[in-house]
Amino acid sequence: MAVFRSGLLVLTTPLATLAPRLPPILTSAARLVNHTLYVHLQPGMDLGGPAQPQASPVQATFEVLDFITHLYSGADLLRHLDVRILLTNIQTKSTFLPVLPSVQNLAHPPEVVLTDFQTLDGSQYNPVKQQLERYATSCYSCCSQLSSVLLYPDYGTGELPVESLNAPLPSSTIRPASPVARSPKQPVRGYRRGAVGGTFDRLHNAHKVLLSVACVLAQERLVVGVADKDLLKSKLLPELLQPYAERVDHLSEFLVDVKPSLTFDIVPLLDPYGPAGSDPTLEFLVVSEETYRGGMAVNRFRLENGKEELALYQIQLLKDQSHSENEEDKVSSSSFRQRILGNLLRAPNRPEIPSGLYVLGLTGISGAGKSSVAQRLKNLGAYIIDSDHLGHRAYAPGGPAYQPVVEAFGTDILHKDGTINRKVLGSRVFGNKKQMKILTDIVWPVIAKLAREEMDLAVAKGKTVCVIDAAMLLEAGWQNMVHEVWTIVIPETEAVRRIVERDGLSEAAAQSRLQSQMSGQQLVEQSHVVLSTLWDPRVTQQQVEKAWTLLQKRLLKTHQTKN
Repeated sequence: MAVFRSGLLVLTTPLATLAPRLPPILTSAARLVNHTLYVHLQPGMDLGGPAQPQASPVQATFEVLDFITHLYSGADLLRHLDVRILLTNIQTKSTFLPVLPSVQNLAHPPEVVLTDFQTLDGSQYNPVKQQLERYATSCYSCCSQLSSVLLYPDYGTGELPVESLNAPLPSSTIRPASPVARSPKQPVRGYRRGAVGGTFDRLHNAHKVLLSVACVLAQERLVVGVADKDLLKSKLLPELLQPYAERVDHLSEFLVDVKPSLTFDIVPLLDPYGPAGSDPTLEFLVVSEETYRGGMAVNRFRLENGKEELALYQIQLLKDQSHSENEEDKVSSSSFRQRILGNLLRAPNRPEIPSGLYVLGLTGISGAGKSSVAQRLKNLGAYIIDSDHLGHRAYAPGGPAYQPVVEAFGTDILHKDGTINRKVLGSRVFGNKKQMKILTDIVWPVIAKLAREEMDLAVAKGKTVCVIDAAMLLEAGWQNMVHEVWTIVIPETEAVRRIVERDGLSEAAAQSRLQSQMSGQQLVEQSHVVLSTLWDPRVTQQQVEKAWTLLQKRLLKTHQTKN
């Protein structure tokens, strides 16, 4: 069966009829499309008649919004597929703007058009497929060699069991602010201008529900606040957040695809209120269950500053049916970032080191848990090079760094027995960039040389994977002698707690130590694999085993390619 990069699925069945069989339809579509699946809602369309079918407006009701949620919820089981429900023909009861021009350009022109239309004979009826192709090309910009596929050609008359027809949709997508229940057939009001906000990291299906409802409600302009800077500090694994510009690019592409008639103002969200609190032209705000209180706070802020309240629309969260025990039970970016842990984020380096040896550089801020992860890697078969131990060898009397350090800093840094008092030496260089550079210019090249000697020893012992455990790996420039940099991240508050508990320092001293190092964010920007010891040891072990397994697969693939 052919696989297409992107496709357009035209849903012609009445929504209430289609809802019970959405997962099978999406699964069938996923077998044909491996990139983006655009979904065009056109209930009641007949592709079997002689006349060319035309796109027609679909009344926006709460049933339509529920259906959109139901579809994105089902699509979450097929995460490799980027599903986008096109809202061009979904109109509210107060539509201010005319319908779009007939042909809409999409970010990924469809290479195949699919439909749930059922032919009477249950076959891939050619005239119907031709009608389908003509209809798709009259509405959207498609590839010149457009293929068409009829899904479910074996339904016979197409009748579904009565229980399927009566199966209820999930509870309303939008929860009313008042206790008055909303009928599924009740039309949705439209507004000229509104707002929605979020982090929008790794745009997922829960984001798409939030954004789609906002796009249905807005008729002229939608302001989208994207959290940045201070608002990101409390996020789980903030080091793995996509950069602001990247999040905006993905967001913009999606929004323009689903409703190009709108003007989108995508702005950085730097405080809890954002444009929703200050823009007097806005009429509504879409929030999630989690951020509803924030929406209420925005309205209080507006009232205090002489502005009218916004109509609040609260969207229910999507449940994540495949979350692990240490992840949230909702579809969330936090869980997606957790799943990245252990994965290869960028192509490995190609350092000049002994052949047959693959070298990992293990780093992280103080307190991150490097030693425990190094021990886990050792248990899996890696050869560990501890840079701290190499440093002790370098500083020892007769060691390669001993005499140069004494000459640079004087004999008053020595103990009575002639060994270097590292605490005294540390007090000399700490906070003094010039003195620190003098020290590191002496010591770092020495440790690097000792590490290379250890690599030769690892090869002699028959080891294939070597790990350099080094807090200052990147500062020292040692990434040039490793294939991959593996970084362990934890929140700074947790690092401070661990340093205080482990080393008996004050919180201020612990924070000062962290400030003298590269931040977790800076480390991750140069890393190939990221791990975290934030959770219990069992979770850390799972991460390390995952990373190790993926590494072994890379090594096997490299070996097979060479041979």
